[in-house]
Amino acid sequence: MNELRTASLRNVAVIGSRGAGKTSLTEALLFCAGAVSKLGAIAQGSTASDFEPEELHHRSSVSTSLLRFAWNQTTITLLDTPGSLSLLGEPLTALEAADAVIVVLNPDTGIRSELIRLWSRARERRLPCLLFVNEPENHSKPLDDLLAACRRDLDISPVPMTLPIHRDAVMEGVVDLLGQTVLLSKADTPKCETGAVPEMTAAQVSDGLKRLQEAVADLDDQLLERYISAGELTAGELATGIRTGVHKAELVPLYSGSALRNVGVASLLAAVKEWLPSPDERPRPVPLSDTGQLDGVGAVTSKSHNNRESFSGFIFKTLIDPFVGRLSYVRIVSGILQTDSTIFNGSRQIKEKCGHLYTLFGKKHTAVPSAATGEIIAIGKLKDAQTGDTLCEERDPVRFAWPALPRPVLSFAVEPKSGADIDKISLGLHKLIEEDPTLDFSRNADTKEMVLSGMGQLHLDLALEKLHRKYGAEVVIHTPKIPYRETIRSTAQAQGKYKKQTGGHGQYGDCWLEIVPAARGAGFSFENRIVGGVIPRNFVPAVEKGIVEAMHHGTLAGFPVVDIRVSVYDGSYHVVDSSEMSFKIAASMAFKKAMESAHPILLEPVMSVEIDAPADHIGAVIGDLNARRGRIQHVEARGHAERLKALVPLSELMTYTTALNALTGGGGSYVMELARYEEVPREITLKILEERKAARQTVAAS
Repeated sequence: MNELRTASLRNVAVIGSRGAGKTSLTEALLFCAGAVSKLGAIAQGSTASDFEPEELHHRSSVSTSLLRFAWNQTTITLLDTPGSLSLLGEPLTALEAADAVIVVLNPDTGIRSELIRLWSRARERRLPCLLFVNEPENHSKPLDDLLAACRRDLDISPVPMTLPIHRDAVMEGVVDLLGQTVLLSKADTPKCETGAVPEMTAAQVSDGLKRLQEAVADLDDQLLERYISAGELTAGELATGIRTGVHKAELVPLYSGSALRNVGVASLLAAVKEWLPSPDERPRPVPLSDTGQLDGVGAVTSKSHNNRESFSGFIFKTLIDPFVGRLSYVRIVSGILQTDSTIFNGSRQIKEKCGHLYTLFGKKHTAVPSAATGEIIAIGKLKDAQTGDTLCEERDPVRFAWPALPRPVLSFAVEPKSGADIDKISLGLHKLIEEDPTLDFSRNADTKEMVLSGMGQLHLDLALEKLHRKYGAEVVIHTPKIPYRETIRSTAQAQGKYKKQTGGHGQYGDCWLEIVPAARGAGFSFENRIVGGVIPRNFVPAVEKGIVEAMHHGTLAGFPVVDIRVSVYDGSYHVVDSSEMSFKIAASMAFKKAMESAHPILLEPVMSVEIDAPADHIGAVIGDLNARRGRIQHVEARGHAERLKALVPLSELMTYTTALNALTGGGGSYVMELARYEEVPREITLKILEERKAARQTVAAS
């Protein structure tokens, strides 16, 4: 029974660019299957998958929704994903749980960088795919341009399975090429009216069927021989060839329709059952070995699923609600999981008690007693499990690899509106990061700021909206301070002498220091060159401690000092009045004096930036980077796009997300990481010093 249940499952991620119509298509599929009684609309906030307050406010998906429903003896789970580049982590994790994808294309939105990235990951996993061209109400670009973009940007040649039928420039139905029938649909009923193919389109249909047969025959030598000898393939041969080609990710069927008007959706729903694989027809993830490497040579293995095996699965999404609690979305890889059972977290090597198991339909949760291989369910109240963790049985531990997710590229400094919000901010943001690993929150030790980082402006705006709604924290945001550093150009010596007499024991410390520039990135080193006991050995650690503390605030602009070698080579002491504190203060005085005469300079963080942009916009991107003091290192062609690597100062990248979108028409994306620190040009140094001076005067005046 369980094996039959697995064979009837379909787990399908719906992906596409923002505005392509993914949620509308998901809603239409639910309507056609009878899972909802009325076709919901995004504008009215009545769709099953968009239910979070942020989604209703922005009228756009902001997280992956799961919708499980039964249709025609098949259990289908759709994963409706957001399309914004800022929210790329959501669809990427959804792809890990899915066995196939529906790519939604729109002639007006075209193919953008976020879809190209998602498609690259889908190809890596060899996920079978159906394409749905969602015709908008008033489209201005022909379908041929979109198909050419598929060949150019996605490296695929979709094979049409349906042809649109228009009346007065409005799509009212499609021709099913396999069935040679017309399917007419209406938005107020899930049923389709069937009819004969009109004579005016007969030639077009015949040509479409011929191209379909040729595409299928090209995938198999035996079918090709049959096609050449007989001139056509039988309906059974064609169906088998399509299914095999789709399962091998060698054939991409193309369906046309209008999600808003429920046109052509019934054909796509039938294709989900007929052409897409069940979990037992897909390879399962390969476990990591004890050494942390993949067992075998690939990312997957073709070993068949078996519910009698030990339970294993992985968490691909975490949801934390202040009222509902924690829900862990789990894809079951093998075996059966019972509610309220004790499971083992193979990633963290701990045991956990799982709560109730739920199937999901948007915001509706239905408790189930168990779940089997291939199912996607939610587990309640797992205390320590995080997204990406593997769950299994302790007697048969296993751990699955988890892909690297995009790194944050945009940061804001956040400050509480009131003292009461400080704890709320820290708690809330850490909970949000558990839900969304592409967010990052840290306290900058140099600037003393709380910094929230994300994939883009929308990503951070949504995080702050959730922070306020879920945890009641209100914040003020601003551009983070740049963590500059100070160092020196030349060698210098200076004396620090601290002498204080206050009755009784006084304070006396005297030391001579030499400071020398070190290689960039070398940090700090200390050398004791005292001879003859002019400073007792027990006071030397205090000298070093005084230097280290003085390095926290440089003499040029108050930034931390780095890349410097310091030696103590002379000094004096008093038998009674000398102490660790006096030598610590003397060392600090000597260090500051030496810094002033060693030609101090400012250093700035320089980032290694990797940018993907359409080839026809790469010239504008390079010109803009040059204006930002960037240094181009490498440009590499990647199909009809370009990947550019450059070194750019962080101060020039604080608002780069907006600039890159403007330069590339929304088609560019980038990642960055710290490469090294470099000297700030003199004219910029003077500007920074003036700003620091003005800031100090403002603080003093207040």
